[in-house]
Amino acid sequence: MRKFFLIKINGKSAIFVSDIHLSESDPKTIKSFNHFLLKTCTQHPYLFILGDLFEYWVGDDANHFSETQKILSTISNKTKVFFIAGNRDFLIGKKFLKKNNISKLEDVTEIQLGNQRTLLMHGDNLCTTDYRYQIFKFFVRKKLCMDFFLNKPLDYRVRFCEKLRKNSMLSQKDNKNSIIDVNERSVKKMFRKNNWPSFIIHGHTHRLKTHKYQFGKSYCERWVLGDWYGSGNYLLWDKKKLNNLYLS
Repeated sequence: MRKFFLIKINGKSAIFVSDIHLSESDPKTIKSFNHFLLKTCTQHPYLFILGDLFEYWVGDDANHFSETQKILSTISNKTKVFFIAGNRDFLIGKKFLKKNNISKLEDVTEIQLGNQRTLLMHGDNLCTTDYRYQIFKFFVRKKLCMDFFLNKPLDYRVRFCEKLRKNSMLSQKDNKNSIIDVNERSVKKMFRKNNWPSFIIHGHTHRLKTHKYQFGKSYCERWVLGDWYGSGNYLLWDKKKLNNLYLS
């Protein structure tokens, strides 16, 4: 169900990112994201992380990525950080959020950019043709399932997530592109259900692009964020418009 969150970005700027996929095996991306937080995000009052901040998250007790966490907690005096869970980091809990001064948003959340109603989400809920993934998601997001996993030893959880990650990569190679991308009927349904907002902003598919729609008299746009494999990208809301930007 859509949640209305009282964030009205009027005369202010905001940054949107998704699918950074921080991994200890990729120190270059960690360094790049940390620099982005300190040098770019602190120039704007809002930062929205729309899921998959980490390649995987096995529980708050793991306490990985200490430098990134320290930066997130210290930039909050300049930048308010919001987070929507992705399919890789939905196990991020209250301990992590409190420690790093991050406010969690529901997937889907509505905000207001200027006078433009905007829906924020991770994006996997639009990939309804990927039936295997949707069934998997339905079960693993159950509290009973999450509690069972989090009660396992840390090394077991890490090994399990590494195995899932490898299987996911193989599955993506086997699936047709149309299956793992969004379903356009689901996109239209999302716009209609929420009374035709001006924008939908999401990640998950890694397919950086802006899609424009006309539904009757309503003009809507869907802004898809790319991933940070190789190089980073983000959306900037400033001066009453959205722009796709890349790390310099």
